Amino acid sequence: MERILVIGANGQIGSELVEALAIQHGAANVVAADISPASLYGAQVYEVIDVLNAQRLADVVGQYQITQVYQLAALLSATGEQAPLKAWTLNMDGLLNILELARIRGAAGQPLKVFWPSSIAAFGPNTPAVNTPQYTVMDPSTIYGISKLAGERLCEYYFQKYGVDVRSIRYPGIISYKSPPGGGTTDYAIAIFHAALRGECYPCFLEEETTLPMIYMPDAIRATISLMDAPAAELSIRSSYNVAGVSFNPRELATAIKQNLPGFDIHYAPDSRQAIAATWPQSLDDAQARKDWGWQPEVGLQQMVQDMLKNIQVTPKELHKAA
Repeated sequence: MERILVIGANGQIGSELVEALAIQHGAANVVAADISPASLYGAQVYEVIDVLNAQRLADVVGQYQITQVYQLAALLSATGEQAPLKAWTLNMDGLLNILELARIRGAAGQPLKVFWPSSIAAFGPNTPAVNTPQYTVMDPSTIYGISKLAGERLCEYYFQKYGVDVRSIRYPGIISYKSPPGGGTTDYAIAIFHAALRGECYPCFLEEETTLPMIYMPDAIRATISLMDAPAAELSIRSSYNVAGVSFNPRELATAIKQNLPGFDIHYAPDSRQAIAATWPQSLDDAQARKDWGWQPEVGLQQMVQDMLKNIQVTPKELHKAA
């Protein structure tokens, strides 16, 4: 029986990952954890954990006899640029604490499987932008991206040096209706739906032709769990796998929304996030993930747009304001 710890469970990915893992393994076998004193999404088992506190982390893993850890706590791209030292400390030391714990437990005959998310932010301005290869130039220009690239190397090091079963995905921009936009450069693709449903003109912080790889949350969750469930012998990559969903730009997304909400309007007001997005890929080559563990996206742009518009909750107050 797997006993699973999800750190960063109150975040965009964590909240939905906990739910999916609870369905698969039973809610009592999934421990949600975050630095917040309460579970924001009603997890059955919840612990307060600061991933920078190695002793607290070890205590919780031991208490619940954890066999898998998903370490999702991080500062994202745009937020990280406002506090680079904080971002580096959280993103790197948090991962190191998990990897060290897995090393120690593995040496004691208590193996700990680890998932850690990388990102397209690990690429950079000299990376081929179209069908970005699995192995390519990686020269990130943000502290978030730098930490992700360093984290990928750490993951492979701990696998090769100590046999830690660590697995990772380079997530594209993730789109979900269940949580609000956070501090990511790709979060325009969530905020735009909220504005559309409020009847507002959306001020997009990216230029209209800025194409980026994206993935709808159900596909992202399915990819994550599928990778963790894959036999270790079938995995050829222990740094991080490219995983693709669907690529589009703000203009294409706005057009798709207008097909469902004809009155929707958008204007473009690029800010500092445009410079970040300009260094990222437009599409990803994920052939290795498809070969190694059968990855295949299921949700395209039109289906995603319809599902987002159907499920985003707009409060009566917001509707009244829009009217």
